[in-house]
Amino acid sequence: MSNRQYWLMKSEPDAYSIDDLQRDGQEHWDGVRNYEARNFMRDSMNVGDRALFYHSNVRPPVIAGVMEVCSEPYPDPTQFDPDSKYFDEKSSESDPTWHLVDVKFVEKFEKPVTRNELKKVEELKEMMLFKRNRLSITKVSEKEYNKVLELAKAKVS
Repeated sequence: MSNRQYWLMKSEPDAYSIDDLQRDGQEHWDGVRNYEARNFMRDSMNVGDRALFYHSNVRPPVIAGVMEVCSEPYPDPTQFDPDSKYFDEKSSESDPTWHLVDVKFVEKFEKPVTRNELKKVEELKEMMLFKRNRLSITKVSEKEYNKVLELAKAKVS
């Protein structure tokens, strides 16, 4: 049994999409400015964890693919950049407030799974996505993760 954990990580596709990650191969998951989501990245994520890539703020919202955590957490450099929309004047390099992880592309689903499709599946009714809708990063159980892969007819596991 692996110690791999599973997550759902949201991004607005006009800001950064699964296609962007597929093109880039690997990227920092920056700009998270919610303490609970930051704590997941800083305190709980491990290299090798898998995450469902969720396109939010689109109609319909969808799980578009899978990515993998590929770095230990480290301070989000955008918090120190006054020209960044994620700049945080209260944060310092000696005591950074915001952290991130790097993620790498695993798979883009040929058939993304819509939020409405997820809601109709009994095994997914308890997903944190539905309980904490505003949170940009949520935990996903292994059972939920595998069910989403099944719905998407994913090639990876």
